[in-house]
Amino acid sequence: MTLILGIDTATSAIAAALHDGVDVVADDARVDPRGHTEHLAPLVERVLASAGVRPGDLTDIAVGTGPGPFTGLRVGLVTAVTMGHALGVPVHGVCSLDALAENASWLMEGELLVATDARRKEVYWATYAATDSTARRLTDPAVARPAELAADLRSLPTVGRGPELYPGLFPDPVGPLDVDAGALVRLAARRMAAGEPMPVEPLYLRRPDALTTAERAAR
Repeated sequence: MTLILGIDTATSAIAAALHDGVDVVADDARVDPRGHTEHLAPLVERVLASAGVRPGDLTDIAVGTGPGPFTGLRVGLVTAVTMGHALGVPVHGVCSLDALAENASWLMEGELLVATDARRKEVYWATYAATDSTARRLTDPAVARPAELAADLRSLPTVGRGPELYPGLFPDPVGPLDVDAGALVRLAARRMAAGEPMPVEPLYLRRPDALTTAERAAR
């Protein structure tokens, strides 16, 4: 029996879900932009317990690879890799923006923009084509100040917290705001079945928020 644990900590939500090879059987989330370390382990425990599953029953782990703020994103990646090593199961990476677009594809069709909070008055973003409840990425993930994006991009239906943070720049918000682990693990299951490569490579896109004293003095 297939049991895939999906986790993501790339956005303001700490999210976990369980997929049995057919569909999501349990999921949970907590919104706390700076509480990833505190909430992830208890969240995973609750998801497994609600499905009557033990860690040793897992066959795979899927994890959001960002882009996302360094500290929060690293929590999910380290947890997934550590669990995978301890349990002897493979770990698969999924771009977190892809998961947000996947979730939005259940609500709409056509071209859309995903824009998530990158802090420093910036957003992580990528564009997608949504059809038949799936989303195909059109551009590589990037980071930029919202006003630097072309007007035709900012006018697209926009998923993520970008419109909430910069309502004057993203006029057409579409839910959801944060990564849903159920959408992430569904996407992971589909890619696994198709034999697609899913490397666990973090998409930090820029240097960590925390700088050394020398680095701060050089800025």
